[in-house]
Amino acid sequence: MWRILLTEFFQDIRNQKLRAFLTIIAISWGTFAVILLLAFGQGVSNKMLEGMLGAGNQVMMIYSGQTSINHDGLGVGRRIRFTEDDIRLLEETVPYIGYISPQYGRYDMNLRSPHASTNTYGEGVNPDFEVMRTMYPAAGGRFLNALDVAEQRRVIFLGNEIALRLYPDGDAVGSIVQLDGTPFTIVGVMEAKMQTAMSHGPDADRAIIPYTTYRNMYSQRFLGSILIRPTEPDKQLIVKEEITRVLARKYQFDPADQEAIAIWDFIEMERISRAVGTGVTIFLFAVGFFTLLIAGVGVANIMYVVVKERTREIGVKKALGAKNHHITMQFITESLLISFIGGGLGIAGATLIVEFVLSLNLTEGAGEFLGQPVLSQTVVLITVGVLTAIGFVAGVFPARKASRLEPVESLRYE
Repeated sequence: MWRILLTEFFQDIRNQKLRAFLTIIAISWGTFAVILLLAFGQGVSNKMLEGMLGAGNQVMMIYSGQTSINHDGLGVGRRIRFTEDDIRLLEETVPYIGYISPQYGRYDMNLRSPHASTNTYGEGVNPDFEVMRTMYPAAGGRFLNALDVAEQRRVIFLGNEIALRLYPDGDAVGSIVQLDGTPFTIVGVMEAKMQTAMSHGPDADRAIIPYTTYRNMYSQRFLGSILIRPTEPDKQLIVKEEITRVLARKYQFDPADQEAIAIWDFIEMERISRAVGTGVTIFLFAVGFFTLLIAGVGVANIMYVVVKERTREIGVKKALGAKNHHITMQFITESLLISFIGGGLGIAGATLIVEFVLSLNLTEGAGEFLGQPVLSQTVVLITVGVLTAIGFVAGVFPARKASRLEPVESLRYE
C-alpha cells in the first residue's frame, strides 16, 4: 500500500512540477526561517544573560545613601554609612543569607610591575566575593582565602586584562606588584568572562585585596557597599525586607525611605532578562509560524489541483471498492510528504548555517552575541510538529472533498 502511495505521490510531483517545486521551496524557507531565527535569538538571549551574570550571580548589592523622610524627629539629608559591624549584624539577624562580603573601594589605585604601570579601581573584599561576582581564578592561581583576611596578607587578585598589561608574558601569578608603593604578591588572575552589567568598570580591569588589608592600608572606616547572595533565589524578597528592617532600626530611618539605602538586585534583573528572552523567542517563533502557515496554503492549493485532476481516477478506485478513508489517507499522506520534504530541506539548511557560524568562533564585537546560535532539539521537534499539523490540515480538506465524490459522477468528469 505504501509503495502505491509513494508511486502516485511522485507521479503527481512530475505532473505538477512548478507548483510542487514552489510549494516545497515555500515550506523549506518557512522552516529555515523559524529555526534560524530561534537559534540566533536563543544565542543572543543566552549571551545577554551570561554577560549580566558576569557582574553578579544572584546577588544584591546594597549601597548607603541619605534620608529623604523625617523619622522619629530626625530630619532629612542624614548620611547613612555602613561599617564592618553591619556585616556581622546582618549575618546574625537576617535569615537565608548564603554569602556576604564587605566592599571597600577606591579609584586610581596605582599598580606597577617591572614591565608597566597602570591605574585601576580596586576593592577590599572577603573570599565570598569570588562566587558572588563570578571572579574565578584561571589555572595556576587562586582567589583570596580566609587566612589572607585573618592575617591581613599583602596578596592581590587581578582581572585578566590588567594582569596582561602588567605582565605581558602571562607570568603574573606568583610575581610581585607594587600597589600604591606597597609590594603585593599576585595569587591569582581571573579567568576571562563575558560581562555586560558593570559596577565601577569591568572586572577584567579590577584589583582585589583582603578587606582587612585594605582597611589598614588606607585607614578607611566606612564601606562602599555590601554584597549579599541569598541561599535560594526565591528567598530574595524576604532577605531584602529583613535587610531594610535591620538597617533601618540601627540607623533610625523609615523603612519606606528608598533614598536611605539602595539595593541593586541582580536576581530581579535576571528574572526580567529571562522573561524578555522568552518574549523574544515567542515573537520570533510567531514570525516563522506565519511564514509556514502561508506555505501551508500553497500545499492546500496544490492538493485541490491534484484532487481535480484525479477525479476520474478516484471514481475508478471507489467503483472497485475503495473506501472513503482510503481516499482520505492517500491525499493526507501526499500533503504530509510535501511538508516533510520541504521541512527537511529547511532544517538541513538551517543546521548548516548554524554549524558554519559556530565554526568561525566569533568572540569579538557583534560576533560575541551573534556568533553563538543554539540549535535546540526542542525547537526542531516543535517545528516538525507544526509541519505535521500544517501538512495534515492542508491535506484534510482536499482529501475530504475527494472521498465524498460519487463514483458515477467522478467517471463522467471531463
